[in-house]
Amino acid sequence: MGKPTGFLEYTRALPSKKAVKDRLQHYNEFVEKFSDEELNQQSARCMNCGVPFCHSGCPLGNVIPEFNDAVYKKNWMEAYEILSATNNFPEFTGRICPAPCESACVLGINQPPVTIEEIEKHIIEIAFERGYVKPQTPNIRSGKKVAVVGSGPAGLAAATQLNYAGHNVTVFERDDQPGGLLRYGIPDFKLEKWVIDRRVELMKDEGVQFLCNANVGVNIHVNDLLREYHAIVLAGGSTVPRDLPVPGRELKGVYFAMQYLKQQNKRNAALNATAYAGHVESNLLEQPVNAKGKKVIVIGGGDTGSDCVGTANRQGARSVTQFELMPMPPTERTEQMPWPGYPMLLKTTTSHEEGADRLWSIVTKAFIGDGQGNLKAVRIAEVKWTASGDGRPAGFEEVPGTERELECELVFLAMGFLHPQKEGMIQSLDLALDDRGNVLAGVQTYQTNMHKVFAAGDMRRGQSLVVWAISEGRECASSVDEFLTGRPSILERKDKNILSFG
Repeated sequence: MGKPTGFLEYTRALPSKKAVKDRLQHYNEFVEKFSDEELNQQSARCMNCGVPFCHSGCPLGNVIPEFNDAVYKKNWMEAYEILSATNNFPEFTGRICPAPCESACVLGINQPPVTIEEIEKHIIEIAFERGYVKPQTPNIRSGKKVAVVGSGPAGLAAATQLNYAGHNVTVFERDDQPGGLLRYGIPDFKLEKWVIDRRVELMKDEGVQFLCNANVGVNIHVNDLLREYHAIVLAGGSTVPRDLPVPGRELKGVYFAMQYLKQQNKRNAALNATAYAGHVESNLLEQPVNAKGKKVIVIGGGDTGSDCVGTANRQGARSVTQFELMPMPPTERTEQMPWPGYPMLLKTTTSHEEGADRLWSIVTKAFIGDGQGNLKAVRIAEVKWTASGDGRPAGFEEVPGTERELECELVFLAMGFLHPQKEGMIQSLDLALDDRGNVLAGVQTYQTNMHKVFAAGDMRRGQSLVVWAISEGRECASSVDEFLTGRPSILERKDKNILSFG
């Protein structure tokens, strides 16, 4: 490595953030950049470990020590080439990935791990600034046509890779703009949408076509795709949210998290109408939801719940409370969370820093109305969890005497997603499903029970991370390429990537 003693000389650091009072006034990103010296020091912390476990921790197999070394030496072109060889969209993962690579960092055994995610983001942004990121168009076209349904990270990755292989790719997106959950699920303060637009424009320059407002199975007939395309990749995501069927669920004021987050993202897009000329909906919402001056409760302790917290705070909520059915996670690894696996630890996000009361081991018993169909409170109770033989939570029982009501005017359900939407495309194609309701496709081939139909991302594996979606899209593209050409794909798979342990 560039500085073998770097991990002894420098400790982990993160870029500074704008003050809470300032960033709550807008929906823009608020994380500052490292200075040149800070970036140099953080890359210097990467050790010359015998086995870099960060490779296996990353679903993409990113070649992390090598690009850290290039960053330390300020060889930005080399750093970009190493990173982009395995990751199509470092600008996405560098902003919203939970960084399982950092959990697997060898330095993290007894010190804070290397700031891999931030270094990754800096590499790609510097590459764009210096003009290293240019359209890559294939020299020869195969004449084969591929339809990619869904423009989230899995669909975009599959489309990019298949285009590199020389196939003619068209991406079908049912919304008004490409990006899927990246655009309308992730708040702008975590991922500004110009970042997506920049990448989509690059893909267009490379030859990928995008058709928006194209809902396959609704206004686009599946038979047309089967007839016109040599292969179809389904990457529509896991979009059916987990509901909470308790008394009062029908009250006005109880919404799914994605209904709320998508609404605000569309509002932001309307405010930035110049950038979305011709694509802004005239009537964004039939029922606008705004947390200003209201008591808000978020049910669900994950990242989506955190996004609701940050959005409600920016709208001027009177108070925000987030609670979770599961017990409070530990702050450090336990025997049940050995290194280098990804640990389920207590996570305090920037949205939590902006203000929220957090409760654990809480069960929701009912939503209480005001007699006119509006939400006025939530009835909850505390629960006590029992542990299984390995120490993990196994079951719970209500703690007597803890039932109470919390006043609120808005509740957002952020409890994850069950499976993809089956009505429309999946039913029209008569696709086989697994026992969780996801599209059944081969682990290695990504092929469904329909001969030329493949599936990737959350639609196949269930709700997961953005980095897994990109990995699935890349791997699926390799299988589709082999299917179309009848020979081993020219696209590298993770397990074939000789750089992974280079």
